[in-house]
Amino acid sequence: MSGANATGRHPSEDADVCIVGGGVAGGIVAHRLAERDYDVVLLEAGRRFDRAERHRQMEDALRPDVGGGDVWEMGGERDRYTSSGEFDYPLNRTRVKGVGGTTLHWLGITPRLHPEDFEMESRYGLAADWPFGYETLHRYYARAERELGVAGGTDNPFAPPRETEFPMPAFPQSHADAVFQAACDPLGITLHSVPQARNSEAYDGRSQCLGYSTCTPVCPSGAKYSGDVHVRKAEAEGARVIDRAPVQWLDHDGSGDSVTAAVYRTPDGDRHRQSARQFVLAAGAVETARLLLLSRSGQYPDGLANSSGAVGRYFMDHPSIEATGLVDEPPNPNPIGFHSSESHQFYDHEAPGPGTLKLEFKNPDPVSLPDLAVRGGDSRTREDVFDVAVGDAWGDALVERIESQMGGRTAFTVRATAEQLPLADNRVGLDHHNTDDAGNPVPDVDFGVGEHARETLEFAADLLRDIMDELDATDVSVDSVDDPRHASHHMGTTRMGEDPESSVVDARLRTHDLDNLTIASSSVFVTAGAMNPTLTIAALCLKAAEHVAADL
Repeated sequence: MSGANATGRHPSEDADVCIVGGGVAGGIVAHRLAERDYDVVLLEAGRRFDRAERHRQMEDALRPDVGGGDVWEMGGERDRYTSSGEFDYPLNRTRVKGVGGTTLHWLGITPRLHPEDFEMESRYGLAADWPFGYETLHRYYARAERELGVAGGTDNPFAPPRETEFPMPAFPQSHADAVFQAACDPLGITLHSVPQARNSEAYDGRSQCLGYSTCTPVCPSGAKYSGDVHVRKAEAEGARVIDRAPVQWLDHDGSGDSVTAAVYRTPDGDRHRQSARQFVLAAGAVETARLLLLSRSGQYPDGLANSSGAVGRYFMDHPSIEATGLVDEPPNPNPIGFHSSESHQFYDHEAPGPGTLKLEFKNPDPVSLPDLAVRGGDSRTREDVFDVAVGDAWGDALVERIESQMGGRTAFTVRATAEQLPLADNRVGLDHHNTDDAGNPVPDVDFGVGEHARETLEFAADLLRDIMDELDATDVSVDSVDDPRHASHHMGTTRMGEDPESSVVDARLRTHDLDNLTIASSSVFVTAGAMNPTLTIAALCLKAAEHVAADL
């Protein structure tokens, strides 16, 4: 058997590449390099979750006393963090440390960014441009869709240019989609299918979606892609994976030009040094920045690869708001656990503001009476699995809400997700007053939404109210734009750019400061757009793997 279980957790000798992080980014890079016969070692902070555990995990997730964080062992002393900004940022709500990373429980939505997202400064005078445009990433997007297995359609008139078909057909329109479309037609709002890394038919040795409707937090069938798919492919090509091996810091040579070793800690508390010719950080926007800041030295007193001072800065997420109302319609007859329609009609725009947004039309699935009671009458289903047992109402208010919803009306929800500009004061730093289980300073998230995003959400709120009006919905609630939800799409903190004085990595995703350190992560995003980031992460990682191979 390959991996740490066969060889222990001691360092590999003569490794060509050391990759830090075993999620979708690390898995793709590891597979691409291992299949070229390079000696690859992947260090993952969390444990390996056996796929045979998935059905038990699903059963646990369905219990009212177990949340998604428990299913994937999220939180605790290992994952401590602090939040010091405008919002109490819920960092541990979604991030998973384990082989497969956060894609072990993601929703699976995989749109592409639009050309304008790469040209925000030149088009609108906002933020900064990426060092390359959509046309450069175009072919990598097509490869990423094949690698992940994306189901999608050609019915989106607002989609960016593409030259290839999706690997699988889109999922069909649901009953709720038809209800939403009937309400949106008078408003001139067009719905269309949404691309997602979920098998609409058997693909890549994985089954067709079986409709368990527990996509978040766990897909028991394996129909939804997760990063461990590529980790296993990498191991089959000879890569070595060491789990439960959180990297503590990176060492560099005397000149400060090259990384020499990743120092990692094993469950017994011992520390080891993994040397390699090339190093790739693929630990996500938070932990990648934190690791660089922890790796400070005489040459890099502010953190490794941080001569620009940009490490940790420009942290972005996707703020969103929802509108929910009770509609005289039945729920979808068959639960699926994910939405199948969106509208990107308000994505591309001429003026700088309001900014980019997309609309997501939720699929309301049947909810049992016990579930309604435990959820405090909140009939929104699997995407709110982390809110189980928090509840929206109690006592008489809960009874009234349940009676209303069990009386033939269904809660319909539409979400608007907005772009957030990269702000230098939104950052991931170190909290030296609080430490994790290894005694290291925990990440501190200093986060605010910004006026551009608020303006966009205000525009979106009017759209949501109009849709609820057309649905003849009652008991309508619309989230406050001053307290939006966070999609937990962590981006920024080691931004790309041509200027070493204002960015951390170049267009090859190699750090300006060190010649053998590549960052393959959403942390390199210059801007965020309003699209889910995973497909762009995968495309960037395919690009980065080519550059690392060229340097070996």
